[in-house]
Amino acid sequence: MHSIGSYIETSIPGFKADFLDSCLSANVLTFGTYTLKSGRQSPYFFNAGSFHDADLLSAIATAYAHTIISFLTDNPGIPRPDVIFGPAYKGIPLACCTLLELRRIDRARWGQVKYSFNRKEKKDHGEGGGIVGAGLQDMTVLVIDDVITAGTAMRETIEIVRQEGGRVVGFIVAVDRMEKMPSANDDDGVPRPSAMGQIRKEYGVPTASIVTLDDLIELLRKKGDDKDMERLKDYRSRYLASD
Repeated sequence: MHSIGSYIETSIPGFKADFLDSCLSANVLTFGTYTLKSGRQSPYFFNAGSFHDADLLSAIATAYAHTIISFLTDNPGIPRPDVIFGPAYKGIPLACCTLLELRRIDRARWGQVKYSFNRKEKKDHGEGGGIVGAGLQDMTVLVIDDVITAGTAMRETIEIVRQEGGRVVGFIVAVDRMEKMPSANDDDGVPRPSAMGQIRKEYGVPTASIVTLDDLIELLRKKGDDKDMERLKDYRSRYLASD
């Protein structure tokens, strides 16, 4: 497997290049034909669950951490969050390792930030409740997840935080698929926003991603992988969101 460093323009942040390199080398990001929950046939697949060794966790934590720092810099009205929240299940290790990386980068700013996650089923014994880690009452919360397609999990997470008395100030994902939300007739040609765009509109919650579908297309172009690049471009043309 070639490193993608030589394929990426120097303008791309180093953490993005390292992240994509790790995704390819570990088959976290693969190209082929994959059936999504929506029923769409996607030419690529991203599986954050494959970040299961220390080096890969470090790569994705670094990418999330720098994305968060850039997100807050670009949105000065958003406060540094009190809590990093990882929705069960894939978001749990992402939140933990990202917070550790943020502390490593800037201990003074991030050392006292907390993390928490939800249980799929609330406990009625022991400490009880549906949240593990820091309580969310009166807390500003930044949510980390892997990929958002339909937005269902995104809405559920925002509602969980609200029910616990917290306020979501941002939503960060690894990959922005840039595709419109599914419908009953998915090939109707009707413009629709992405799930992330709809969440921004409905809840006023800003969002960001480590990489986008456009970044993946550019990666394939730089690699000279015309076949997969054209498949991704066709997919983008067919399902591109209106936002």
